[in-house]
Amino acid sequence: MSGDSPLEAGRGSRGVPRSPGPWRPGDSAGRYFGAASYQTCKIDVTTVLWSAGPRRAPTNLDRVPDYTPQKVAELHARGEIQLIDVRQRYEHEAGRIADTPLIELAELPSRAQEIDRGQPVVFYCRSGSRSAMASEAFRGAGYDAHNMVGGLLEWHADGLPLEPDSGYVAD
Repeated sequence: MSGDSPLEAGRGSRGVPRSPGPWRPGDSAGRYFGAASYQTCKIDVTTVLWSAGPRRAPTNLDRVPDYTPQKVAELHARGEIQLIDVRQRYEHEAGRIADTPLIELAELPSRAQEIDRGQPVVFYCRSGSRSAMASEAFRGAGYDAHNMVGGLLEWHADGLPLEPDSGYVAD
């Protein structure tokens, strides 16, 4: 009988995983995308972010969720964005974009109030994966949040500066 086998539990027709249903406060990203993908980083900022205040009206930057390093450099130089490093401390100390605070991905739920809802925010990490999770969570909570595609690897490959002068992209 279908659904009685442990191998079939949680599966829809033809072995396709069932949707976990609508999001509820307290749910983690692993519930939706598979816990295996999130073994090193379980993030659940939505509950914290929803309680941080009302949703704001979309801006022109809302239309493009991700930015290239060149675009981020331009927006950051003009002071039009908050640029936040979500890597680990040792990575940040090895090399970073100038004038960017470090809020490690695991700390985002407890430090969300430090991010201004009234100004667009761009997250970056080494390759763009961790920052994509952060931008998705913040966008879902009403922030004008974006990811820097390719992360610091792409930034450095494009010849953009790192701080300190001897900075490098840590593994």
